[in-house]
Amino acid sequence: MKIDPSNSPLSAEQASGFNRLMETLAPNQLDWLAGFIAGHQAANAGTTGSATAAQGAGDAGQEGPSLTVLYGSQTGNSEGLAEMLGDQANALGINARAVDMADFKPRQLKSESFVAVITSTHGEGEPPDNAIDLHEFIHGRKAPSLKHLKYGVLALGDTSYEHYCQTGKDFDEAFARLGGTALVERADCDVDYDDEAEAWIANLLEQLQHEAGAAGIPTATGAGTAPAAETASYSRRYPFMAEVLDNQSLNGRGSSKETRHVELSLEDAGLAYQPGDSLGLYPQNDPTLVAAIIEALKLDPDAAVTAGDIETTLAVALKHHREITLLTRPVVEKWAALSGDETLAERLSDNKALTEWLYGRDVLDLIEGSPVDSIDAQTLIDTLRKLPPRLYSIASSQSAVDDEVHLTVAAVRYENDGRERGGVASTWLADRLSDDTAVPVYIEANKHFRLPEDDAAPMIMVGPGTGIAPFRAFMQEREEREAEGNNWLLFGDRNFHTDFLYQSEWLAWRRQGVVDRIDVAFSRDQGEKIYVQDRLRENAEEVWRWLDRGAYLYVCGDADRMAPDVHQALLDVIMQEGGKNLEDATEYLRELSRQKRYQRDIY
Repeated sequence: MKIDPSNSPLSAEQASGFNRLMETLAPNQLDWLAGFIAGHQAANAGTTGSATAAQGAGDAGQEGPSLTVLYGSQTGNSEGLAEMLGDQANALGINARAVDMADFKPRQLKSESFVAVITSTHGEGEPPDNAIDLHEFIHGRKAPSLKHLKYGVLALGDTSYEHYCQTGKDFDEAFARLGGTALVERADCDVDYDDEAEAWIANLLEQLQHEAGAAGIPTATGAGTAPAAETASYSRRYPFMAEVLDNQSLNGRGSSKETRHVELSLEDAGLAYQPGDSLGLYPQNDPTLVAAIIEALKLDPDAAVTAGDIETTLAVALKHHREITLLTRPVVEKWAALSGDETLAERLSDNKALTEWLYGRDVLDLIEGSPVDSIDAQTLIDTLRKLPPRLYSIASSQSAVDDEVHLTVAAVRYENDGRERGGVASTWLADRLSDDTAVPVYIEANKHFRLPEDDAAPMIMVGPGTGIAPFRAFMQEREEREAEGNNWLLFGDRNFHTDFLYQSEWLAWRRQGVVDRIDVAFSRDQGEKIYVQDRLRENAEEVWRWLDRGAYLYVCGDADRMAPDVHQALLDVIMQEGGKNLEDATEYLRELSRQKRYQRDIY
């Protein structure tokens, strides 16, 4: 497959050079190139606002509109977009500030004229931890009239969850009910949010400029005209190709689980991270599943398709650019329209039934269960969701490992309808990632999961399974700093002899006095299952003593079961040892969260 310069944006020289390169590449090199491009495909989505405000924005002696950008963020995506909006607004002469919802006084809403809300949704339609107080306030009896307020809401979510973008919807509906006027329509963004978020930001800024113009207030102009930087730093849009240094199993022989320790090189990347941050990576789909989908639809794997801004083949697009291992409502809706399957249409009418049916199924299930008489390659690509990056909590401190980054990854494998399945990123890392492979990666900062600034502060870390990853980073960092604070780990998994992840390191830290206490819960080593929340209750007196002397409390791991169970156990401890009722215990934990002493990295 060659590029014709007469039918492409490339010059004849560029096309010729590209064609010569393609002729020399082996299949594994083509895979590498496709993965590299996959990580970059959002790069041309648009430019940011003007970097410099035009002169004279304040010459008339009038103050421009003031915009408060409130963000609710669990992993940092909303915060990044809020800062982007704030920067672009200020460049246009609009006085803007990005504010963490946890730092915003809810009663101040009645004094605001223009507010933008950018928020993710956490768990089963719940607000992120830092948005809880404001979310409750606007839905409570003390919520003020907002007839003076003009606002916009940008909601981030994931269409694979039932309560898609629910927190953003909640804010939008509450502001409207309280009398606020929407400047722009709410945007609900899936995991591939870049383009839609940028369009929403541009629309909001245009409306704000219109508001300023109607009031006779001059503002700067030139949104969207910022010159491109000569060199872009590595990021979600421009990932770094990290070489694999090590990839080994952490489980002992005979374990019922498979957990990998992966080390990647960041040499020459110029990337910095802190304990608590995550690493985003762009995975590759299983080529066996790709081939099965193509065969089921009787399509040509070499058929030319366009996936976003990338012109490629069907096989490459399915391997690198499209989500095929899980199903979402929008994909099912499109397929129902193509297939005319009434059973599929009935499932779409019942959210609960649809959610149950979607669990564990992939695109091949959809194709085989609801056949389409005829479909071309491009229609298939247009039907599927873009393959998003996966985030993993970083398991290393850069102070200790320098130009490396370490991950702790549990391989997801299961059987459904007689067919073996696997998680797209975890099985790629476990099965198909050789030492000479390069992985497209970027750093996802998580300012809501940070070590105490005071090195003398004690810490309680609750991290079962791969939730232990950031705590390994925490301990490496504290060891490097020679921090004096006490450290207590509560770790759980299935079996002691096979599943105590990083056991030798933790025991060494215990002997050296870096870690003061380790309590473990191995659920399958006895008849009655024991979990980390049980250990919290068993040690309630000591937990309360640590909290009473200022301990920071961290929880990392599964959001569906572990995190709620641990949260309830903490409430039980506080009620029992602190002599509080449920309402007061809940407020106690809320206050710890406000003080940044109760932090969760759950997924």
